[in-house]
Amino acid sequence: MEGSLSPVEEAQIRQTVEWMLGLNQDFTAFYALASAEPKLRGAASRARGRILRSATLFEDMVKTILTTNTLWAATIRMNKNLVAQFGGLVTSEPSPAGLGPDDVPPDAVRPDGIRRAFPTPERLAQVSEATLRLETRLGYRAPFVAGLARQAAAGELDLEALKTSSLPTLELRKELMRIKGIGAYAAANLLMLLGRYDFIPVDSWAIKMVSQEWHDGQPVKPAQVEAAFERWGEWRGLAYWCWEWTGR
Repeated sequence: MEGSLSPVEEAQIRQTVEWMLGLNQDFTAFYALASAEPKLRGAASRARGRILRSATLFEDMVKTILTTNTLWAATIRMNKNLVAQFGGLVTSEPSPAGLGPDDVPPDAVRPDGIRRAFPTPERLAQVSEATLRLETRLGYRAPFVAGLARQAAAGELDLEALKTSSLPTLELRKELMRIKGIGAYAAANLLMLLGRYDFIPVDSWAIKMVSQEWHDGQPVKPAQVEAAFERWGEWRGLAYWCWEWTGR
């Protein structure tokens, strides 16, 4: 039947969806601990804990780099620019005028149903740092995104293998931080996406929330954010993520 999926394709889709929704994660131990904390008691009943992930770790890594030292609105803008300029077309309909996926300009009038996917490492590896910096407006992040794409496209970095890595969390963190553009915050965020919750992705929002929750709005340092959730051990990042913040 035309348009039907092969067993291999079905398995790939199933595996991708399972990864994106975190369907294979078990939070039984976390829920047991959370049941004794008023700020986390709703975690189990609401089935909280799963963090929506992109289909590939490359996409999440780029998106994480684009959250650094900027406002959320700017992060959204940069991601939209990447997709509009370099994302391949994803559609069940023929491309306009018989054009290929990379031939349709981002501002072209397209029939309903045509969308662009996040660009692949191979596509971004062909883009210069200058283009990413000036036209895509990634700023100082441009060489990091370009370098990551080139390494992934060349097979120098097997990012997908990190999804099932057996490395202890500290070692996995070191591996992530060897990648240019990945600092402590970005590594913690990526570890959370990989199902490792030993670290908190401390940013301005985290500092603000901890300041309001425990320090009467007084300035706090990243170390104080970490200390606030230290008792949760390997679950500290998830406790932070699910915390019912006062006044939020």
